Amino acid sequence: MTNAEAVLRVGISTCPNDTFAFHALLRGEVHVEGCEVEFELHDVQTLNERFRAGLLDAAKVSFAALLDQPQQAWVLPSGAALGFGVGPVVLRSPRRDAAPHVLAPGEHTTANLLWRLFHPREAAPRQVVFSQIMPALARGDARLGVCIHEGRFTYREHGLELDEDLGARWEQATGAPLPLGGIAVRRTCGAATARALAEAIGRSLDWSRTHPQEALASMRLHAQEHSDAVLWKHVELYVSDETRALSSTGRGALRALEQRAIAAGLAAPAGGALDVLG
Repeated sequence: MTNAEAVLRVGISTCPNDTFAFHALLRGEVHVEGCEVEFELHDVQTLNERFRAGLLDAAKVSFAALLDQPQQAWVLPSGAALGFGVGPVVLRSPRRDAAPHVLAPGEHTTANLLWRLFHPREAAPRQVVFSQIMPALARGDARLGVCIHEGRFTYREHGLELDEDLGARWEQATGAPLPLGGIAVRRTCGAATARALAEAIGRSLDWSRTHPQEALASMRLHAQEHSDAVLWKHVELYVSDETRALSSTGRGALRALEQRAIAAGLAAPAGGALDVLG
């Protein structure tokens, strides 16, 4: 690092799609021009909280976490998780004596926002770390759980039942892909730094696509599920052309999410919270 380089605090999730996309940045194969990057890896709700608290300059956050903070951050055009068939699923406990609660993976997650949009008359879910939801349902600690990440592929192994696919419901209601989360950068970092990070994320993703076995090492290191087949399914589902560069369709999906949240009273009415860096 030279004296002119700034330190950029960046948070990403431990999920395979992020560790795949960021592998080359994590391992120093790719660098952000003009910056030294210090990475933190956390679950999605911790990332939401740390970014909202000003403890991170940039982070992979739920799009829902930005909705009450308009004009505070840019969404980068690279690094997003967005698409069809990628949404959270509502799983049901197999136990008839299950406690009458609903669990969700964090107050500011897009999964929790979707539950509130589509089930406005239900009691507010209890918030827990996403990896705790399926074990809790299996024990009967709750009736339903809004599950994300690998849970879409592995819930049957836990003896759980699919109650509802919230992503499919979003697609039916809007005709748009579901925007789950993306890389947010504080506007105080400046547009030049934000663009340099976006460009580096794109190059890191390209590197992993041409060196998939090397990227698998990062995926294995941090994943909640350790089957390579599940890890690759996760990447195939959540890493797409929209991850490399948000299209007009992807940007339209962000606007649709914000508009529906505003209409439901779940976002700042001023809008502009999900503006993509130009």
